[in-house]
This record gives sequence, C-alpha cells and structure tokens, in this order.
Amino acid sequence: MPTESQAHRAERFLAMHRGPNILVLPNAWDAASARILETAGFGAIATTSAGVAATYGYPDGERIGRAGMLEAIARIASAVSVPVTADVEAGYGTSVADVEETARGVLAAGAIGMNLEDADHHSLFDLAPQVAKVQAVRKVAEEAGIPLVINARTDVYLLKIGAPESRFDEAVRRANAYHDAGADCLFVPGVRDAETIGKLAHAIHGPINILAVSGTPSTAELQKLGVARVSVGSGPMRATLSLLRRIAEELRTRGTYTSFTDPGVISHADLNRMLEH
Repeated sequence: MPTESQAHRAERFLAMHRGPNILVLPNAWDAASARILETAGFGAIATTSAGVAATYGYPDGERIGRAGMLEAIARIASAVSVPVTADVEAGYGTSVADVEETARGVLAAGAIGMNLEDADHHSLFDLAPQVAKVQAVRKVAEEAGIPLVINARTDVYLLKIGAPESRFDEAVRRANAYHDAGADCLFVPGVRDAETIGKLAHAIHGPINILAVSGTPSTAELQKLGVARVSVGSGPMRATLSLLRRIAEELRTRGTYTSFTDPGVISHADLNRMLEH
C-alpha cells in the first residue's frame, strides 16, 4: 500500500519528533490492527514485539526470532500508507553483525524506524558494546540511503536496575551515549511520575519516548513536560485479548452473545473494505 519513497517516509517520521505537538504512536500487532489505527487518523504506527510474538504463539523476549518478527513487520508495513517503525527488541543476537542484519531486515520489510533495547529482560548490556550497535545501525541506514529513525531504549527504570536514587543518572548517561552514537530518539520505559519525566526530558540531549501505562500522565501533560513521543506497547493487544476472554466467558457460562454483537462492533463488510488495497 505505501506509495511514497521509504526515504521520504523516514524523513516525515523523523520530523514528527520535532514538534510542535507530541507524537502519539499506537502499536499494532498485525495488518488488521495497523489498518484500524491508520483509519483512526494516526500519522504513524509502531509495532509491538510482545503483540507480534503473542500472535505467533510465543512469549515476548526474542523467542519469535528475527525471521518471524520481520515477516510480521513486512505485513504490517505493506498494509498501511503511513510510516511504520519496528520493535525489534535487542536486535536478535549479541554481536554488532547480528544487529546490522536485523537493521537491514527492517529496511527490507518496508519499515522506516526501529527500537533497539539495551537489556535482555533481566540485566543491562555493557554500555560500550551497545553504543557500537547503535553506530552500526546508523551506518546501515546511511549505506541504504534511508534515514532510519533509531529509537534507542534503556531499561534502567523498567528493570529497576541499581538503587532507586542512582537510576536517573544512569538512564541519562546511557540515553545521551546512544544519542551521541546516532540515535534519533531515546526511549525510557518504566517511568510514570511527572517530576522524573520532566527532568529526563531536560537532561537527555535528544527527543524522548515514554511508554504509556496505568498512571502515566496524559499526552497533553507529557507534551508540557517536554516529551516528544509516547507509545503504548502491548497494552492495546492485551486489552483486545481481555475482551476475547470476556467473550469466551459469556459464551461458556451464559450462552449469550452480547459482548460481540454490540452495534459498535466492526461489521464483516466494513472489515473487508478496510483491508482492501
């Protein structure tokens, strides 16, 4: 479905990080969810690694592997005309060469941005090798002639690394190192209080991305705090599965159908029309 050049989509996506309004970036897990988000009016879409993995029957944490994730990203990118940025976890491998291969795959899939995590869901990677990976992704993008938007993520807060009073300085140190290495946006999930978010936005040298969870300030408040981008991760996918669980419970226990026959449910005809391209 995309018609404009990949390089132009990347440039347009990067410009969305530079205001004046915060970039509200919803996360899709398949082609249908991406089309729903596009038709709702969002100017760009992210993928969710946890959502994609669950759709394919895997837990999150690189269990799906590079090939499976890139296949899903390609399906999502081909289903919409807006820019798509890809969540590729920690790059599917421990070496710089692994991350380079993943970055090339992201571009081949039609995406124009990628997340790169600095942890393995348990502990942080050493800083210097992680900086080298960010530099390698930037080099791959330059060689391809596509300004791939790198969203470098640090999990200091998400994994609760170190003493609470040390986390701010460590998150800033890592984020600024990734920015200096070529990252366009710095992702600090796990932070919800406005005071800390505002301090991060001031101390980090590039645009910052916050993950929206329960208790996160509204997008309007985040914008006032200086946040450039807010994403929702696997939240919408998990909410959708929660609805399915309620449907299953109603069908099994009461034998009724109200939870999926509400007038607001997308009709079969509308779904087909939405997916025509």
